Amino acid sequence: MDDSVELGSINVERVESYLRSLQNNICQTLESLSESDRFYEDRWEYSGGGGGTSRVLEGGEIFEKAGVNFSSIHGVKLPKAATVKRTDLKDRPFSAMGVSLVLHPLNPYVPTTHMNVRFIHVDKRKWWFGGGFDLTPYYGFVEDAVHWHQTAADACEGFGEGLYLRLKSWCDEYFYLKHREEARGIGGIFFDDYTDGGFENAFRFMQSVGDHFLKAYVPIVERRRSLSFGDREREFQCMRRGRYVEFNLVYDRGTLFGLQSGGRTESILMSLPPAVTWRYDWKAEPGSEEHRLIHDFLTPRDWISVQSG
Repeated sequence: MDDSVELGSINVERVESYLRSLQNNICQTLESLSESDRFYEDRWEYSGGGGGTSRVLEGGEIFEKAGVNFSSIHGVKLPKAATVKRTDLKDRPFSAMGVSLVLHPLNPYVPTTHMNVRFIHVDKRKWWFGGGFDLTPYYGFVEDAVHWHQTAADACEGFGEGLYLRLKSWCDEYFYLKHREEARGIGGIFFDDYTDGGFENAFRFMQSVGDHFLKAYVPIVERRRSLSFGDREREFQCMRRGRYVEFNLVYDRGTLFGLQSGGRTESILMSLPPAVTWRYDWKAEPGSEEHRLIHDFLTPRDWISVQSG
């Protein structure tokens, strides 16, 4: 983060307006995929100031559980999760706003996904953007992986040479379960401490990431939502969801930030799937589709250069 970046050069109201419209657009688009899936809205207040709107869908035709949160909060002390690399900002007052979502589809052939875009300013003088989106498939399709990463690269287009590759690498490193030595999914892009080019450029980039999410995810949902599945696929999905839970509760900085800041627990933990299993020392059968996911898809690779089909 550039210490010369001052709060006076930003427009907080524009950021909040965009984030609210992003939440609306995502929820409306996801609802349009099904005649029955509908979000319910839960508005809440934060003890330090501000609050948010959680929109949650459960037991749907496409999404077994989905949450799309908007929050804008203020606090007297920046949480530890945000000061690991910013020790000079420890115990400073802060404001944070963002949209965060996690979508857990019912069909195991449709991947789980996470997206977050956020804006933080501290002590009325420092600010930065962060966020990204990543994909967690249960069964691997090269076509989907190529599309996902190409759309992520498109989101980075025009914001600096090599940006996609840098943020892809950051995502691969971040969404990694060290205790299992495996990736959570096939990645995407991840960024933090983003102030490049000043407020206007950094804000445009954050918007580009938010606006490209649906372009990346919806085509995959539409391709896979009608594929038939049985108990085997469902059991594997629930077991892989266990890995998702492990990451979110042990490593995820967004979850830690929310809990450390005294945020609303229901909204913070809406990322957890409704049905999860753990099996002792499970191993995929060699040559199976489950084995293919783990060995062919959960190893970081240059997906854009892969030819689908």
